[in-house]
Amino acid sequence: MAKKIDMAKFAKFCKDMGFIYQSSEIYGGINGFWDYGPLGVELKRNIKEAWWQDMVRNPPPGPDGQEIRMVGLDCSIIMNPKVWVASGHVGAFTDPTRKCSKCGKFTRADHLWAILAECEWMNSLIQEFTPITGTYDTPRLMKWAKGKGQRLAPNLALVRNPEVTLSWLATRVNGQPDAPPTLQEFTQYIATEQLHQTGLQDPCPACGAPLGEAKQVSLMFESHAGLEQTEDTKVYLRPETAQGIFANYKNVLDSSRLKLPFGIAQVGKAFRNEVTPRNYTFRSREFEQMEIEFFCHPNESMKWYEYWRDLRKKWYTTLGLSSENLVPREQGKEELAFYSKGTTDIEYMFPFSDEPQELEGVAHRGDYDLTQHAKHSGKDLSYFDEEGWNNLLQERLAPFANDKAKREEEKKKLEKEEKAKFQFVPHVIEPSAGADRFTLAVLCEAYCEDTAPDAKGNPETRTVMRFHPRLAPIKAAIFPLVNKDGMDDRAKELYRALKPHFNVVYDQSGAIGRRYRRQDEAGTPFCITIDGDTMKDGTVTVRARDTLKQDRIPMTEVRAFIEKALTPG
Repeated sequence: MAKKIDMAKFAKFCKDMGFIYQSSEIYGGINGFWDYGPLGVELKRNIKEAWWQDMVRNPPPGPDGQEIRMVGLDCSIIMNPKVWVASGHVGAFTDPTRKCSKCGKFTRADHLWAILAECEWMNSLIQEFTPITGTYDTPRLMKWAKGKGQRLAPNLALVRNPEVTLSWLATRVNGQPDAPPTLQEFTQYIATEQLHQTGLQDPCPACGAPLGEAKQVSLMFESHAGLEQTEDTKVYLRPETAQGIFANYKNVLDSSRLKLPFGIAQVGKAFRNEVTPRNYTFRSREFEQMEIEFFCHPNESMKWYEYWRDLRKKWYTTLGLSSENLVPREQGKEELAFYSKGTTDIEYMFPFSDEPQELEGVAHRGDYDLTQHAKHSGKDLSYFDEEGWNNLLQERLAPFANDKAKREEEKKKLEKEEKAKFQFVPHVIEPSAGADRFTLAVLCEAYCEDTAPDAKGNPETRTVMRFHPRLAPIKAAIFPLVNKDGMDDRAKELYRALKPHFNVVYDQSGAIGRRYRRQDEAGTPFCITIDGDTMKDGTVTVRARDTLKQDRIPMTEVRAFIEKALTPG
């Protein structure tokens, strides 16, 4: 079970420490956009670099033990708008949206219940709902309807017609008078059925007023390329990085001499005009993706789908996410896109939700994307398996090695009957991860409040970020025990020696215990202290963040010690 975190307190901590800021905060911010501070940018950069190293530069062997061929791309954010017509985004990348008749705010129609459960007036109402063995605290509910309810949701049916609503409490939703409703039944009734009975539509999460009819709204940000703003100059900020890979598939194939199976990877920004950005950075309007499009033979596609599904789930655990908080969920047939042969959502139990939320999707996309782009662009995006074709020729023509005429006859026959089988559109497996969502998951997983001894040995509460060393923004902090007797000079010497290789800090201000606490909050895995013994024998004290254990090692071995801790695996 995921630990629960006070998200308001957590967000303040992330701001105070320099992990995440609200974008444009001095102007009141802007909903759905976030900035990464000095520690946050290092953390996110480490995540992207770990992904690139482990998935692109040095992926593990494939399902049959073969080496995997991977290359990278960095595609433009703005592309020819025909790309988004071919991909289906222009025609179908929409969300059903409802507008409040009073405050004018928009709400996702298909996420209404989840949004209502988070809003202030619903939470306030639930606090007044106190079932006691078949009876309900009706006076408290009536008091809420005539007090807080008037302020929080004056158009809510319960507020406008409290007597009608409260009279229902004697009867269960299913018509059993002696069985009181559950909390979920009650709140769903308040939010939906009772409103319909009184002639109102579902309530606005912001003010409780009626919502309008659902309309489809495009999620793509529009702009214009050129001096005039016309339909002909309209362009889009990409809503995903995948289509740039598909559009460049043939370029990569021609310029790199790759053979199937192979993958193309990209890390980059994407933009979606989310109707209801929420849950801190989880659902944002600007975000960063880490995507792979892995091209393979149709006959081997399910094998590769299973490989990438299992590999991607395992990767998160190697970087510090608890396996019990990771929930791979295979989508049911009713959830799959019409072209998909299988999709697994790798979900994580974020502390702001009672249900796992998507961290990454691993999708078997078949040949849909390449076929669509071939159709709309008029370009041949099929693949010819030259190696397979040559192997067939060698096998079939071997019996005619000494008969040139028969050999040519057999070759023409094979070209007519068999060669077309080696020309096909590859299938694609797509592991698509969110760099920002993983960053948030890492922050949530790392955040911990425990007890540690202070400088005098007395227990005190400390906040510590238990990052995996590979992801930690700062790898080590260098302290002189005191700023005299040459200790500060030796500490600066070590700091300068380590700085070209790792992100390290030098800190000489305050008591040593206070310096430890600062680094615990930043998530620094190691604190290295130069003290009196260093001046005698050249050893230093290495203090581990998580265990608080202190060991002495030669100063000349510090770099190797840190490198070992950062080694993948």
